Amino acid sequence: MVVGGAVVDCLSKCGSSFVARSSSSSICGIGLRLNLNSNLTRTIRPRRAVVGLCVASLITNSDSFEVGRLIGSYGFMNVTSYSGLQSGMGMDYAVSEDIRNFKVQDIGEGSVKIRLYEGRVAQGPLRGTRVIFKVYPGQQVGGIEADMMAANELNAHASLQSNPKDVCPHIQALLGGFETKTGEQWLAFRDIGKYSAADYAKITSENMSKMIGGGEQRLWNPFELDLTIKRRRYFVVRLLHGTMRGLSYMHDNDRLHQSLGPASVVLNTVIEKDAPYLIPRLRDLAFSVDIRYSQLEDRPNILSEGLWRRASVAGASSPLERRAFGIADDIYEAGLFFAYLAFVPFCEAGVMDSISLRRLLENTFQLDLQAAREYCSADDRLLEAVKFLDLGDGAGWELLQAMLNRDYRGRPIAEAVVNHRFLSGTFL
Repeated sequence: MVVGGAVVDCLSKCGSSFVARSSSSSICGIGLRLNLNSNLTRTIRPRRAVVGLCVASLITNSDSFEVGRLIGSYGFMNVTSYSGLQSGMGMDYAVSEDIRNFKVQDIGEGSVKIRLYEGRVAQGPLRGTRVIFKVYPGQQVGGIEADMMAANELNAHASLQSNPKDVCPHIQALLGGFETKTGEQWLAFRDIGKYSAADYAKITSENMSKMIGGGEQRLWNPFELDLTIKRRRYFVVRLLHGTMRGLSYMHDNDRLHQSLGPASVVLNTVIEKDAPYLIPRLRDLAFSVDIRYSQLEDRPNILSEGLWRRASVAGASSPLERRAFGIADDIYEAGLFFAYLAFVPFCEAGVMDSISLRRLLENTFQLDLQAAREYCSADDRLLEAVKFLDLGDGAGWELLQAMLNRDYRGRPIAEAVVNHRFLSGTFL
């Protein structure tokens, strides 16, 4: 997430510029009506079972909210093309034909820019509850895609929150939202923490640089250093376990995430001593995909067409195969997230980042994790990451290899990842 400048402003009640429309374009109701062009109108409807819940439970009156200061902004990354794996870093590997046919994604920055604001609920039973507003630009600024993303995120949360007796603690809670006169869509989420997994990794890698500089230990008690590493391992395992529980819940309820990464997991704490109280939560469901079989037979919209294009390339054509591919695609991205957390927090700042790590695994080592381990073991800067994945006789590498299996059919489901011995914490 790219944090923008903060606006110094006291919490003030939504004024005339933040009055929700009472027309058919209300953000919550029978559906969110999107004007795709002058001749075509598209209505994205929540599941029938959750329409009543959406109307009854979500706060849709702008007067019920108070908006505070701007706390940041960020954009989305889009898959722009697909290309075969290429070897890199001057390393020569014998690559089989099936590996050469494995497709990787070329990533580009999307056009939709999101703003985040602090706020709170001003009326009703939730009065005083802190919220984070996620603001999608209107069509004039963000185009059709912005409206579709807002509608999709609303529908995803409405479906996942449809049963108040079965609410997953590892998915960020949507409390409500409204649309402004300028067409902006404001979604209000319960504020349970402003730090993401990316923020945690940045903080810890900077701390590693302070602890170990220039390859030499700087006035650091070795027992204290050992304790820090043990706490970090426990924190990361807890973070991964909670994230996968959230993803498992989504898949069990016929939803894909489709944008899982370090910035899409929000944490209630980044203090490693507080790891027993850590609750990671999935957010950013704008690209979430409904994988009910009835939906898989429909023509895909612009938000999911990239997924189904990849499915077609992989040979998944029937609804059953497409559903399996979608779940496996989420698992692959979760595997890259696992790799990110296994390396970045255990390295000094600047040694590893998400893009470099992805290229290392996909391009250089063709997703051969044993070869990657041998390479990383020879680099002193990566030793703590290697030791972490070596726990349990290589249980971390075993899980990572399964999640990054080149064949989507061989990847585990999210529940199997949750129950894997590496995430049980028995080695810590």
